[in-house]
Amino acid sequence: MMLEKFVDPLPIMETIEPISTQKGSDYYEVTMKEVNQQLHRDLPPTTIWGYNGQFPGPTFKVKRNQTVRVLWKNDLPNKHFLPIDTTVHGAGKKQPEVRTVVHLHGGATPDTSDGYPDAWFTRGFQETGPFFAEEIYTYPNQQQATTLWYHDHAIGITRLNIYAGLAGAYIIHDEEEEAMSLPSGPYDIPLVIMDRSFHSDGSLYYPSEPDPPTPGVHPSTLSNFFGDTILVNGKVWPFLEVEPRRYRFRLINASNSRTYQLSLSNGRPFIQIGSDQGLLSAPVTVREILLAPAERADVILDFSSETREYITIRNSGPAPFPTGSAPDPDTTGVLMQFRVIKPLQSQDTSRIPSALRHVPRLKKRHAFQMRNLPLNMVHDQYGREVHLLNHQLWDDPITEMPRIGSIEVWNFINITEGSHPIHLHLVRFQVLDRQPFDKEIYQREGRVVPTGTRIKPKPNEQGWKDTVCANPWEMTRIIVPFGPFTGLYVWHCHILEHEDYEMMRPYVVIK
Repeated sequence: MMLEKFVDPLPIMETIEPISTQKGSDYYEVTMKEVNQQLHRDLPPTTIWGYNGQFPGPTFKVKRNQTVRVLWKNDLPNKHFLPIDTTVHGAGKKQPEVRTVVHLHGGATPDTSDGYPDAWFTRGFQETGPFFAEEIYTYPNQQQATTLWYHDHAIGITRLNIYAGLAGAYIIHDEEEEAMSLPSGPYDIPLVIMDRSFHSDGSLYYPSEPDPPTPGVHPSTLSNFFGDTILVNGKVWPFLEVEPRRYRFRLINASNSRTYQLSLSNGRPFIQIGSDQGLLSAPVTVREILLAPAERADVILDFSSETREYITIRNSGPAPFPTGSAPDPDTTGVLMQFRVIKPLQSQDTSRIPSALRHVPRLKKRHAFQMRNLPLNMVHDQYGREVHLLNHQLWDDPITEMPRIGSIEVWNFINITEGSHPIHLHLVRFQVLDRQPFDKEIYQREGRVVPTGTRIKPKPNEQGWKDTVCANPWEMTRIIVPFGPFTGLYVWHCHILEHEDYEMMRPYVVIK
């Protein structure tokens, strides 16, 4: 069924307000609910799971150093409406079907509020996982202004819970950013990007089998999932009417597996001002933006000379990335449309500063330790792909124990055929470089032999990050200051189908 594009206006998620302020911290309550929501004009209402019954969830807008406390409540049904593979670790037949735990992606939070995958809880907090589950999460927000997002992180079913709708935007503001006169208020808009597939009755389609199917396992997990329809802010191929002025858009790739290569149909550039963890040192003009799962890009689009023009955001990212099939230009090759048809409401006083924020460059010599961490793939007893970090399973003994306040270099050595967006909880980091190595020598002898020079990241990847795209047969080096908290965290691939099936590892920040 081909749905018509650009017939629904882009929804703007509501901003959630605190219920109260206690001892200097704002207190919120958010309830996960199953509801029906119309995702396209020509689709019947779709059953989704939403924070406060909304897909995507409401947007948090908070101030730096303003502590936020959130009571996350699970009021979901006891049965999942998507196919659970009980052979996946953590999702066995003895576990409750519906389990949730919330992770603030990119948040520097105490470990008890980080959303550890085993710290799940069920409806009404009736049952909890093997790790202590907090009812109220605390977010100190001691970070520079940035675009974060929150989503489910329950072990073994994260891919299903997020696909069902459990994701939302979380924005931190600070005084330094507010003094820059960037586009703000109604001209500062998060764009939560997801791909989905639908049955003709409007219900979400998620495959219960890979192709070809797995003998003896049903439902069976997939290596990747790519929907045939693109949603932005919970609508299929929406449009946004804009004024001839500057707008700020916060792009969030909340898709399960899809990497986007974004451009504008009129050939105009994006002006990128920020990445995962806040503002860049200076604006970067780019024709294309690569956005792997969980990555964010903070951009400004200037429509002031585009009156009466219709502009679409296009996607040319192969799936899987980078060697898969090109997207269909009529479906997954298009995200949304801007229509520059609204009259200017007031003079545009926003500006784009030539300098944004000082980003001190960390040097390899600052590192206390360097870790070589292969990204590899094996096959399970059923012949399915199992992607791993450092040849290890989730339950293997913890091997990464950095000291608080130390700086380490982590070198991801990707010996698989696809890119992996690697995310570290708690911390922010910088990309040092990437370097190709000889695939044939590695496969024959197990040795890593570089075949080229180290390639510095592009200017729009030189800010603070929390997720990095590690490409096949390359070494991707990041430099990481560990802190500000000690405790138990995780690092993982953010292709959710990989994360759910063993491509996730715990790590501990020690004193």
